[in-house]
Amino acid sequence: MAGSSKSKSAPRGRVKTWAVRGLKIGLAAAVAGLLAVVVAVVIAMQSLPDYNSLKSSPNGQMIRVHAADGSVIVSLGPSFGQWLSYDQIPQVMVDAMVSTEDRRFYLHPGVDPIGMARAAWVAVERRGQGRRWQGASTITQQVTRNIFLNNSYSFGRKLREMVLALALERKFSKRQILELYLNKVYFGGGAYGIDAASRKFFGHPATSLDLPEAAIIAGLVKAPSSYSPTADAEAAVGRAGVVLDLMQENGAISASEHANANLAGVRMAPEPPQNSVRYFTDWALPQLDVLIDEPNEPLEVYTTIDLGMQNAATAAIKANVPAGTQGALVSLDRDGAVRAMVGGLDYVTSNYNRATTATRQPGSAWKIFVYMAALEAGYTPDTGVTDEPVTINGWSPRNANGRFAGDIDVRTAFAYSINTIAAKLGVEVGFPTVADMARRFGVSTPINTHPSMVLGTSDVRLIDMTRAAASIARKGIAVAPYGITKVTTADGRLLYQHQDDTSRVLVAPWVAAGMTDLMQTAVSTGTGKAAQIGRPVAGKTGTTTSNKDGYFLGFSSGITTGVWMGRDDARAVGGLQGGRAPARAFADYMKVAVAKRPVEQFETEVTLPEWQLEPDDEAYYGQPDNGMQSGGMMVDENGLPIDRARPGGSDAESDADEQQMEVDPQDRPQPPKLDQQWIDNVLGRDRQRQQQPQNRPTQGQ
Repeated sequence: MAGSSKSKSAPRGRVKTWAVRGLKIGLAAAVAGLLAVVVAVVIAMQSLPDYNSLKSSPNGQMIRVHAADGSVIVSLGPSFGQWLSYDQIPQVMVDAMVSTEDRRFYLHPGVDPIGMARAAWVAVERRGQGRRWQGASTITQQVTRNIFLNNSYSFGRKLREMVLALALERKFSKRQILELYLNKVYFGGGAYGIDAASRKFFGHPATSLDLPEAAIIAGLVKAPSSYSPTADAEAAVGRAGVVLDLMQENGAISASEHANANLAGVRMAPEPPQNSVRYFTDWALPQLDVLIDEPNEPLEVYTTIDLGMQNAATAAIKANVPAGTQGALVSLDRDGAVRAMVGGLDYVTSNYNRATTATRQPGSAWKIFVYMAALEAGYTPDTGVTDEPVTINGWSPRNANGRFAGDIDVRTAFAYSINTIAAKLGVEVGFPTVADMARRFGVSTPINTHPSMVLGTSDVRLIDMTRAAASIARKGIAVAPYGITKVTTADGRLLYQHQDDTSRVLVAPWVAAGMTDLMQTAVSTGTGKAAQIGRPVAGKTGTTTSNKDGYFLGFSSGITTGVWMGRDDARAVGGLQGGRAPARAFADYMKVAVAKRPVEQFETEVTLPEWQLEPDDEAYYGQPDNGMQSGGMMVDENGLPIDRARPGGSDAESDADEQQMEVDPQDRPQPPKLDQQWIDNVLGRDRQRQQQPQNRPTQGQ
């Protein structure tokens, strides 16, 4: 019996010994671990920056883009509102956040053991489901993650987060930690901090947040994209109800306050337009790289875009574009300010900007450069021309109606877009001269100088063609499209201010006036009649071969607008002509765009320069001197000297010259008085300007 007792007590003694030994080892390990944590926290405390550095830590550059009326049309990059001190933050906002995210915030040292134990239990229950721990992070841990770490999930990152949270609590007060958290936490929609969130979702600063609004904002932290009021208002209100329940459970609000919180009555700020206006912002904002040098500070960018005109432009394109095609529109104010820009039917489905990037043939809209070159070379709107068959280096252009009008004037030829006249003018002034005119007026794409170029066979951008028309409307002064008027920092420091440049004169005023005359006639009686809006309009249609592209360019009351329609794959579109859908879209838009502007009459009376009027009477009457009477020499058309026959010679031509020289000046016919009436008669300006030839042509391209 005694031996049996000894044999039983021996194993028990060994178990007890090992248990005591294990307990000692565990306690030693715990003490060592605690010491390691303490050392790690102390080291972390020493490495933490001061509070002001944490407040000003870089967070990325925010850019807010304003329309012409000052309203915000888009915010890019992270949005940070005004930094609010703890005392400026409404108490309901503090209570809502603490109740929702960390109800034991005021009790734990930065890490919540109870929360960690609960999270561990949930993790055990969900093992094998691929879901990570949830609910273990305190507000302090979230601050450390947002400022010092990232959102990647690993055990090592979680351990560093806990050490930093403990260090943060040792170095800063609870109020300071809450201030950091509420000014830096992400609430969705690019908004960081409660002030940015309040301005984005409710349209006012966070200092005036009430209980329902605070509940909505506090509910966003868990899943900003799912509960965003702008994405799903119903989900946001539902989540806010959960926040109110948690606040009541935590004693932050009473049952009556909970009941009186009208979540359904919260008014959300309207969402800025994000569709067609993005074509404009995508074009304008890259220009900041050359306008300013400020890569860090938040920027306020003020632009030229007029939201009312932009909406009218979008509606006009959608209402008139043929089925299966795309449309684009650019509208410039008299100084080049872009008031509306539509790059396609829908930005969401296609952000390709057909107004500024696409290059397509302009068709007969190109003729504005041909006729301006002719006007600069000495033609006038009333100059007579002949519509007849013409062949240039094997190329024989034809008119759209297949017929020829015979003797007409330049004004009629342009109004009805007669191709043969454009070809003849191109030959006379020279195709390189036409190309130079286009370059002068802002066409930046390659230009060919083949004879057919007069009919618009070179690819162009709509914004360049609109720019050219705007320069004509500005009486020959260069217009450069621009979209940014001013750039400031968030605190109002001016970085850039647009200055209008009127120093570049492209053509003489009388050339621009003559071109305006032609373009006005094209709308009044020619191919652009669909663009009439009840006030003076000057414009030009354009249609390419097989109706692949339709253009209309025009201006009225200081606004110049270009419209393009066609397919992205450049396939033909039945019935697509510049004088139809594009002209109608122009009219629909311009009726809205100029509605509040005074009616402006065009200055189309062409005052010709002295070199063209040639006021010297000898230019029209009598015989030229050629230097003979003054003892000089005669020259040929190339400026080379011509040998003059000596007196008494037998050359018949020389004799005739001598006889002409001997004519008594009193026997020469006396010229009439060179007054304005005589000039009008010579230039044909005394006849009715709108009179059409008998063989009146029908509409061309």
